[in-house]
Amino acid sequence: MSATYAIFGATSGIARAVMTELAKDGAKLILAGRNLSEVERIASDVRLRHRVTTHSVAFDACDFTSHASVFAAVVEQAGDLDGILVAFGTLTDQKQAEQDPSAAEAMIVSNYTGVVSLVTHAANYFEARRKGVICVIASVAGDRGRQSNYVYGSAKAGVAAFCQGLRQRLSKKGVRVVTIKPGMVETPMTYGLKLPPIVVKPERVARDIARAIQRADGDIYTPFFWRFIMLIIRMIPEPVFKRLSL
Repeated sequence: MSATYAIFGATSGIARAVMTELAKDGAKLILAGRNLSEVERIASDVRLRHRVTTHSVAFDACDFTSHASVFAAVVEQAGDLDGILVAFGTLTDQKQAEQDPSAAEAMIVSNYTGVVSLVTHAANYFEARRKGVICVIASVAGDRGRQSNYVYGSAKAGVAAFCQGLRQRLSKKGVRVVTIKPGMVETPMTYGLKLPPIVVKPERVARDIARAIQRADGDIYTPFFWRFIMLIIRMIPEPVFKRLSL
């Protein structure tokens, strides 16, 4: 019997690549996103291309009061939900966030607070069932604060710490919690940014995420070499690090 997964933030470039990978294995998909018409279009495309069952649900990461009812609707559509992928978030201008506290707050809310709210509902659901997987996309940006993106990075660091604690709690109940830490990925969210030579396509990252959803636990860096890059960056002494332009 094929698995059933819900993808929150289904219109993102990475999410769309992941759903293709999951659909290849015949997974039933519940797609949730803020732009319902776009979500429905994506769901229809996946259904026709891969001949899998898909459903669409409206979801706003920043509307916390709706998260309980949205998650309940997802469960109703799924019938038996095996796991979720949290793929929403925003990457706004660091300089603007430095000058405007409201811009910084918006980035924290969409990248951290919204994740905590949604995942809390999911955690309680899977804990009661004593099985399932919660897969959350964080970022290598959360491994060490850097002047170029420390507001975004701090939100992702919070997500990683939240997932780490949740993993410890749910491991005793048979529930896996996977934190995905991608490096720079070429998606609409990164359009217009100066990208490093090691940027990858979302399809490359999606293969790692799909495998992680099916069997992994813990922190997953993708592509794998980012684990070693970030290890080196974390080991740089603070007096040296402050002089760098990262």
